[in-house]
Amino acid sequence: MRKIIQLLAVINMFCCSPEKVDEWQLIGFEKQDDVNPIMTPDTSSLFRDPITQRLVKWEGKDVFNPASLVKDDTLFMLYRAEDFVGKYNGTSRIGLAFSFDGLNFTRLPQPVFYPDEDEYKGLEWEGGSEDPRIVKREDGLYVMTYTAYDGNLARLLVATTYDLRNWKKHGSVFQDSVDINQWSKSGSIVSRSIDDELVAEKIDQKYWMYFGDTDLFIAQSNDLIRWDPVKTETGEWLKVLSPRAGKFDSDLVEPGPPAITTSNGILLIYNSRNRLADGDQTLPDGTYSAGQALFDPTNPIKLIRRSEDYFFTPDKPYEITGQVNNVCFVEGLCHYKNQWFLYYGTADSKIAVAVSPQELN
Repeated sequence: MRKIIQLLAVINMFCCSPEKVDEWQLIGFEKQDDVNPIMTPDTSSLFRDPITQRLVKWEGKDVFNPASLVKDDTLFMLYRAEDFVGKYNGTSRIGLAFSFDGLNFTRLPQPVFYPDEDEYKGLEWEGGSEDPRIVKREDGLYVMTYTAYDGNLARLLVATTYDLRNWKKHGSVFQDSVDINQWSKSGSIVSRSIDDELVAEKIDQKYWMYFGDTDLFIAQSNDLIRWDPVKTETGEWLKVLSPRAGKFDSDLVEPGPPAITTSNGILLIYNSRNRLADGDQTLPDGTYSAGQALFDPTNPIKLIRRSEDYFFTPDKPYEITGQVNNVCFVEGLCHYKNQWFLYYGTADSKIAVAVSPQELN
């Protein structure tokens, strides 16, 4: 089995052929200039931190990197918010907002997910809980992957809920201490769009998840809670997507929203960073743009298509200047009112939206 996996990894490097962009990618996104950025920091929101017992401006410094979903005909956003206090550039918590048009949001006054005096404090404090992605399980349970940062190591964790307000933490997505204590982020679970909801989908009797923020790796699960990373014969995490010299994604690649199964394959929108020395010479060094990749619908390890260029890149003032300059970080995607809404963090400081009327088969 491991030799087969290694062979597939080698095939991945050579399998991609030129394609017409409209054959398999989700395109046509227009940034909504009339309303963008749709969310900015709010220094009036106060939260009594359960660890320090201090009142903090929990979303006063920056808001960015949101997940999104449709529930009960309402579009919800889970977003990362930073205060001014945490010693690692502010402690991150996750807030909840809702909308009836996908453009204008009402925020709940308190975060719904945050570091607490619980068994996971050592993983989440005091960097915080970051960068959520969320899908629905067939039984109605919502599963959120998120990044916990302790100031030294980023770890991919998982939590569940039925109502988006009351959460159960499950800790690391991984079971083995070797995997738990490796740098891991950004869990994009393979799903299918059903009646405007992204529902996790099994392939060959397993759930699948892309993760990582250097190369992209892949893991599988029976229940969406406990995951096993696919490994090479030498015990390393299997790489299924890597940076490319001379292109917009020359420095790193990182999953965006949950991957979606289509008639063409498994569509993964991914984030990337440009390294000017050996990357795209038209983009500033460190620019975060977004590309798209397509994996085999029966074998999520096998890459079959990859965009030659980005479809999304910073070109607005609020995307170019902020906590981290030149960043469009796409993370929330949902189908709502017959359109696709793509939510993204801008310069690690604000949240914006782009909309596409395209249909996915």
